[in-house]
Amino acid sequence: MNKWISNYVAAQKAALDSIPVESVARLIESLKKALLEDRQIFVFGNGGSAANSSHFAVDLGKGSSDKVGRRFRVLSLNDNVAWMTALGNDFAYEDIYVRQLMNYGRPGDIALGISVSGNSPNCVKALQWARDNGLHTIALVGAKRGAMADLGHEVVVINDTHYGRVEDSQMGICHMLCYAFMENPQWAEA
Repeated sequence: MNKWISNYVAAQKAALDSIPVESVARLIESLKKALLEDRQIFVFGNGGSAANSSHFAVDLGKGSSDKVGRRFRVLSLNDNVAWMTALGNDFAYEDIYVRQLMNYGRPGDIALGISVSGNSPNCVKALQWARDNGLHTIALVGAKRGAMADLGHEVVVINDTHYGRVEDSQMGICHMLCYAFMENPQWAEA
């Protein structure tokens, strides 16, 4: 058991080491721009990525906003279960995010999709619509990259395919995006 744990920790460190620092820095700049321009930030995913999306929205919307003294307008599209089930039932599961974006998304807003495979049909469809309609698209994906990597104006790839390791690394990125402002509120100034 100890050997397995040591191997897992080593593999997790390698996944974290694969986070491209410059790409994360560009994401921080994109969030700063959205804040200063009062743009909406939409985030979404499935399973563990949905949990990461919800967690990110809380940290950015509350924690980061409280520290910088301005409000990040962030919404996790996987948090309204009633709306998602209505859309899934009346249309298709792959429409649960795109149809919310149709209501809310405006050119210049941000659509941030999180997926290990990069091929979640509902995330792919939402990013495609967002890109086609003038939103700035961001994809956080694993090593398989998938269709989402082709749709992101900005793409951050974790060099692993293990769901747990990629999700942990993606949450680390989400925390960096939030703590960048929590620990450096001056970065949010014009």
